[in-house]
Amino acid sequence: MNAPPKAITGVSTFIDDRLGAGSFLKRNMRKIFPDHWSFLLGEIALYSFIILLLTGTFLTLWFKPSMSEVTYGGTYAPLVGVRMSEAYESTLHISFDVRGGLLIRQIHHWSALLFIGGMTVHMLRVFFTGAYRKPREINWLIGIGLLTLALLEGLTGYSLPDDLLSGAGLRITEGVMLGIPVVGTYLAFFLFGGEYPGHDVIPRFFTIHILLIPGILLALISAHMIIMWVQKHTQMPGKDRTNRNVVGAPFYPAFMAKSGAFFLFTFGVVTLLGAFAQINPVWLFGPYNPANISAGSQPDWYMGFLEGSLRLMPPWEINLFGHTVTMSVLIPALVPLGLVMTGLALYPFVEQWVTGDRSEHHVADRPRNNPHRTSIGMAGITFYGVLWLLGANDVISSNFHIDLYTTTIIGRFAIFIGPAIAYFVTYRMCIGLQRRDADVLGHGVESGVIKRLPNGQYIEVHTPAAEDIAEHIRGKREIPVLESSPDGDGVPPKSARTALGRLRTRMSETYGTDLVPLGNGHDGHADGHDGAEEEHAAVGAGDRKELH
Repeated sequence: MNAPPKAITGVSTFIDDRLGAGSFLKRNMRKIFPDHWSFLLGEIALYSFIILLLTGTFLTLWFKPSMSEVTYGGTYAPLVGVRMSEAYESTLHISFDVRGGLLIRQIHHWSALLFIGGMTVHMLRVFFTGAYRKPREINWLIGIGLLTLALLEGLTGYSLPDDLLSGAGLRITEGVMLGIPVVGTYLAFFLFGGEYPGHDVIPRFFTIHILLIPGILLALISAHMIIMWVQKHTQMPGKDRTNRNVVGAPFYPAFMAKSGAFFLFTFGVVTLLGAFAQINPVWLFGPYNPANISAGSQPDWYMGFLEGSLRLMPPWEINLFGHTVTMSVLIPALVPLGLVMTGLALYPFVEQWVTGDRSEHHVADRPRNNPHRTSIGMAGITFYGVLWLLGANDVISSNFHIDLYTTTIIGRFAIFIGPAIAYFVTYRMCIGLQRRDADVLGHGVESGVIKRLPNGQYIEVHTPAAEDIAEHIRGKREIPVLESSPDGDGVPPKSARTALGRLRTRMSETYGTDLVPLGNGHDGHADGHDGAEEEHAAVGAGDRKELH
């Protein structure tokens, strides 16, 4: 480990002799990456994006982004003689007449779902571990931009086949655009090239889908990776892990081999899904006709929460200055997504303002050690989950024989009550897990050895926790709290003299107060243990020392 491997020195010498960049390559090939399974979540999204680029290039060779009408005469007999757009006809051609076309189509679709799913889970990991804190705020904002663009990319790609299901989604898109005050009609006419459905939306979506958004995504992903490389990875707390080092394995050969294998694994899973799990069978839906609609139509999972918000919203309208503002469309389309994305974007800066913490953080938090942040995250997930679930309220009503109106009313209450319950339950779970950690440090773990005390009682002897587990628990760091106590003359700090300052200090005290400090060991009264139990634990701990 004292000298780089020959594979690196040989390549770096070759490059250095020609480009003068050998030292840069040699240094970065030995860059250390932490070894933790959760850090591979972001790579799922990266590898899915690569698969999307490869399969999308294949599909582009045969797809015709045109809404001109043709008469189908291909292999799929049930639609022979049916009038349809060239976009839909070419999609059928890819599915039934191009060798491997259906497999590539389904791999592309599954990769799109996995791409957005991978980004979502990766962002949740970053949020719950506090990996968005200084100096990573810019990368956090880039990640939010990537997720937003991925949703738009999914919408444009989902609409390209021009089948009945995607056309229903386009109809909703048109309704949302028309709901925008003042400029809505202009935007809709521009996008569709006239009255809905027009003749321009598929060609325009095609250009956006294969050129504009992928180009921006590629640029942002590159920037995201470069910033991560420069700033180094965060790492989970543990033995010898500090803000000044990274404990793990070098990029070459360990991390490179692991990443290569993980890419092949991801590609294999997506290929198996494409081969054996049918998705988006457009031939069953038929060509789009604005006069037709099918029951039980659902968008892809990542757009389900917007569908649910539309179904839950009451039919509200406002008439202003001779214009009707359809709140039942405008609010569901803009408010849920705006709340989630804006809240995520502002959270690092709001947390910094509340805690006053402006230091750099390279060691991640365990979610339990910041209970308010974790509870806020779970409340947001519940908010999203209720909307996502109610996006299928008709399917739920049909399969469970529940009145459709009843499911809608339940959803309207659940969207407010659910996040509150999730916050409370998550907070109590975090406190309970912290107390369990304190118990492990203070008393050790159960050994399975039963001992009889002089008074006849039986207890289980505890043994010290394994070193790696103990160091993982000791990695907990106190959340900074703003100073709010007045000085000796009764004068409060300058930051707490205004109404906003007092609000900030109260928020800081609530957010940062540590209810279970590890340094105090295990408080028997706080956990409901009586003195006898504490004495038994002490005896067990003393016996541990004798056993060792």
